[in-house]
Amino acid sequence: MKRLRTALRAIRNFLFSKANREFLIFLFFLTLSGVFWLLMTLNETYEKELAIPLRIVNVPKDIVLTSNETDTLKVTVRDRGIVLFAYLYGDAAPAISVNFKTYDRGNGTGTMQVSELTRLLNSRLNSSTKIMAIKPDRYTYYYNTGASKRIPVRWSGRVIPEHLYFLSEVIYSPDSVTVYASEEKLDSIHIAYTEQLNYVGFRDTLNVDCRLRRSEGVKLVPDRVKIAFVTDVLTEESIDNVPIEGINMPPGKVLRTFPAKVKVQFVTGVNVYRTLSPNDFTVVADYNELKSLSSDKCNIYLRKVPEGISRATLSIQQVDYLIEELPTE
Repeated sequence: MKRLRTALRAIRNFLFSKANREFLIFLFFLTLSGVFWLLMTLNETYEKELAIPLRIVNVPKDIVLTSNETDTLKVTVRDRGIVLFAYLYGDAAPAISVNFKTYDRGNGTGTMQVSELTRLLNSRLNSSTKIMAIKPDRYTYYYNTGASKRIPVRWSGRVIPEHLYFLSEVIYSPDSVTVYASEEKLDSIHIAYTEQLNYVGFRDTLNVDCRLRRSEGVKLVPDRVKIAFVTDVLTEESIDNVPIEGINMPPGKVLRTFPAKVKVQFVTGVNVYRTLSPNDFTVVADYNELKSLSSDKCNIYLRKVPEGISRATLSIQQVDYLIEELPTE
C-alpha cells in the first residue's frame, strides 16, 4: 500500500505540475474547439453519391431471373452532413425491394422508370434528403421460364509462361456451365468466356479462381470457375520408326515404300514427349498423286500429330516406292 500511495502521489505531482497543467488546459480547449468544428461541419449541406442496394422480391417459382437478384443504384443526394454520415457509416442507408409482378412487362423483362425509382427512394430516405441524380436512370431486369443449355468454358486474356515454358494443358473445373437466357439469345451463345485474365512469367502450374464474363439478360450457373494452367518445358525432339501408310489405294493393290518408316522432328514439352510412340503420328503417301507420276519417288506427308506437338516436320520428303498387286485367290 505504501508503494501504491507513493506512486499515486508521484503521478499526481507530475500531472498537476505547472507545465503539465498548462498543457492539459490547452489540450482541453483544443478538443473542445475540434468538437465545435465537427458539429458545424456536420450541420453544413453537402452532396454525396450513395450506393443503394436494390433487390427483386416475390419472384414466382417457375421464373428464372437472368439478371442479378441484387443490384446497386448510384444515387446522388443532398442533405446535412450528419444525415449523410448516418447513410454512409450507420444503419440508415436504405435498401430497396422491388416487387417482381409490379413492374413485369410480360416479355421477359421488367422495367422501372426514373420516376418510379425516385418514389421508392423517397419512401426510404430521410424527409430532408433531396435526390439530385440516379444512375442508371432506368432499371431493367430480365427473366425466362427456364430455357437453358450447357456450354463449354474457355479462358480469355493474356496467360503467358516464362521463356522456354509453354501451356501443355488447361484444366477447367467445371468445364461447362448452364446458361439461362431468352430463346433468341440462347441460339447465339456457344461458349462461356472468363473475364480478362492477365498472368505473365510463371513456371509452375497456375491455379486461378475467376468470374465468367456476364452479358445483359444472360445468367450463368455457376458464374465462377477454377482453371489450372499446366506448364511444361519446351524441348526439340524426334521420334523414329513412324510407318508410312498408303491412302486411296484401289482394291488389290498395296504400296511399298523404301524406307518403310521415317523420323519425325518436332517441338513439345518434356512431359508430353515421355508419353509419345510412333503410332501417335500418321505419315501417308497418296495413290491419287502417284497415278500421275513418272518418277520412281513419291511425296510423303505428315497427316496427323498428337496434341501438344508443334513445328512437326519429316526428316525426308520423298521416298522410293513400289505398287504391288495382291495375289487373287
